[in-house]
Amino acid sequence: MFVRTASERDLVAVRALLVETWHATYDAIYGAEKVTEITDDRHSIASLKARLTRPNSEFLVADDGKRLGGMAFAAATSDPKIVLLNQLYVHPAWQRQGIGQSLLDEVEASFPEMHTLRLEVEEANAVAIAFYEANGFRPAGRTADCGGNSGLPALILEKRLG
Repeated sequence: MFVRTASERDLVAVRALLVETWHATYDAIYGAEKVTEITDDRHSIASLKARLTRPNSEFLVADDGKRLGGMAFAAATSDPKIVLLNQLYVHPAWQRQGIGQSLLDEVEASFPEMHTLRLEVEEANAVAIAFYEANGFRPAGRTADCGGNSGLPALILEKRLG
């Protein structure tokens, strides 16, 4: 798999990857109905398309030429030294093969002025938390509203760079 910038032609495959990954990860936590509601909203083609043109952001996919194995989206906050990693997902069939690491490395390389990479993660997602902690992220607080409009609590993790 190689990591590249996403394009509009990737959006259907990105949505499919996100829907499948979210159900595999979160059905046991939130229930399938809630996961479908979330993915229909957050991972709609229109929502994904808006990310493609967002200023000061990077929308990446991991691609083997046949299918997408993962995706990531990160954007600078109002302070360009702080970047929010909004999404980093690897298809369940492709996890533990270095794709998440490759996506994370490319996010870090995409924001040379960044000093802090921040993310929000569901507390019950032990696999994701272990991945981020192994990559230098440390707890930095909690939010009651993951992603800013979900009403779902999450841990805030940060990685200091530079």
